[in-house]
Amino acid sequence: MVIKIEVFKTDSCPHCPAAVSVVENAKARLGDKIDVEIVNAGDPANMDRARQYQIMAVPTVVIDGNVEFVGAPSDDQLMQKLESLL
Repeated sequence: MVIKIEVFKTDSCPHCPAAVSVVENAKARLGDKIDVEIVNAGDPANMDRARQYQIMAVPTVVIDGNVEFVGAPSDDQLMQKLESLL
């Protein structure tokens, strides 16, 4: 089973690069066990998708269709969550 991770970010968000980095670190550790997508919530093409998850702040990390983190999680927080799903 592949875990789907979506990171909703905007270009102007000062905390979003940290969230992207944490998710990229997890991808480097877990490889094909996770599928990562970085979603620019400020892009009009992605606004409906952000509304679907009721995202009101960025960064937001969605795992398998569930909002799991609002704000950038630590490496340990994200890995603990992902390991619980594997």
